[in-house]
Amino acid sequence: MKKQVINPWTWQDNFGFVQANDISGASRMLVCSGQVSVDENGAPVHPGDMSAQMSQALGNLETILKQAGLELSDVVRLNCYTTNMPATLEAWGTLAEHLANANCKTAVTLLGVAALFHPDIMVEIEATVVK
Repeated sequence: MKKQVINPWTWQDNFGFVQANDISGASRMLVCSGQVSVDENGAPVHPGDMSAQMSQALGNLETILKQAGLELSDVVRLNCYTTNMPATLEAWGTLAEHLANANCKTAVTLLGVAALFHPDIMVEIEATVVK
């Protein structure tokens, strides 16, 4: 598989994402459900703490990827949904650092929504993975 980052600008580098990934020769694709800040039993954790919720959601995503024999660096697209845009932007460094540490250069979309599945959940992250 060949993956080429497409970035006509540099401003997105400050936020830890890329504008596009041009992928050719991929033989596998994994589409993940949105991951949120829940424990192994599905109970919400870290109410009110956006940074901790982002870390938990990304950790849950990595657990899925590991079971599938993949890594965070194989992610080509993340969709992030939040019920609190200001808190998400304030905690964005958590996501950017997590991605950078995994050498994950992914396209990202951030959307504000009215609610997620539980009132304590403030962020949901879904991924598309290719290898």
